[in-house]
Amino acid sequence: MATIYSEQTPPAAQASQTDDRAGEDTAHSLRQHLALPTWLPWLGGRVLSGLATAFVISVLVFAATQALPSDPARVILGPDATEDSIRILQHQLGLDQPILVQYAKWAGRALTGEFGVSLDSNVPAGQIVADRFANSAVLMVVVLILAVPIAFFGGVVLAIRRDSRVDSWTMNGIILFKALPGFVLAIGLILLLSTTVFPILPAVSLIDPSTSPFLQPVYLVLPALTLILTVAPFLLRLVRSAMIETLEADYVAAARLRGIPERCVVWHHAVPNALVPVIQGIALISRMLLGGALIVEVVFSYPGIGNALNAAIELRDVPVIQAITLTMAVGVVLINLLADVATVLVTPKLRTSSRPRLRAGTRAKLKLKAGGV
Repeated sequence: MATIYSEQTPPAAQASQTDDRAGEDTAHSLRQHLALPTWLPWLGGRVLSGLATAFVISVLVFAATQALPSDPARVILGPDATEDSIRILQHQLGLDQPILVQYAKWAGRALTGEFGVSLDSNVPAGQIVADRFANSAVLMVVVLILAVPIAFFGGVVLAIRRDSRVDSWTMNGIILFKALPGFVLAIGLILLLSTTVFPILPAVSLIDPSTSPFLQPVYLVLPALTLILTVAPFLLRLVRSAMIETLEADYVAAARLRGIPERCVVWHHAVPNALVPVIQGIALISRMLLGGALIVEVVFSYPGIGNALNAAIELRDVPVIQAITLTMAVGVVLINLLADVATVLVTPKLRTSSRPRLRAGTRAKLKLKAGGV
């Protein structure tokens, strides 16, 4: 009778194999935790691309200000200055050096935050930018805090109630606000809330420079309300359009067929997938607000960076113009970079890809889709 032998692993060997598998699992888990995100090289490339863009912008800003019909030496000394004194001051300021040398010195100082001195007020241009940018940042934060939630929830509700009477009336109202220029809205609000109709708010934002605008909210109401009425319709239409496309997707229909409640379908399946256009839309309006919303600041005399740029251009104050335009351009580059990173983080397909590719012309398409800012 044949004896059947089976190769049985001794208990000690089995324990050793179990320990080895546990060690491999632990090492694999540790490698997963310590592994860098696959999209990190893409982020490095985007940062380098942003730095290259900032360099090109600095060249354009310097070249454009050099083309202005203004001589800083003549502006400083006044119209009665002699030619000898003008030439001496031009030599002291380095204006008689080659243009490339002037750009290299200016760019080197700009990297350290030194943009020279204002020709009008003799105040460092960097300090002017910091003070005015702080006021514009306060206005931008107030507008974003109020406009984004209103537009987001309004867009979701209108998408759910698509083609209803509320949707039709709201969209007609949005088209009306979109057709009105910003300065018309500003003047209309002044007539309504600062004159004999409802004289409850100041028509001019006389903010005390020694106090934060947050502590003077009465001067923020009209500029912020004007900007909210300008940007919120754009973002609301964007959210509504993105939600309608998402609610008509196949996976949403499949979720409904599985019997998932409509509220869960909307907030757990549709809204997360509609966030990408919303993020890019917020980046678009942030870019506009970072520019200081020039017209609104001028109408209300709000001491922001847009108003400062307008005054500097009128006075041919070259150092202030260079400082403001370069700061705004770098800010736009940063906003676009943050928006692209946020888009990658909320999109699983892009987040797990080693080379995320955002569609070219996404911002332009969104702007066209929502009717522009």
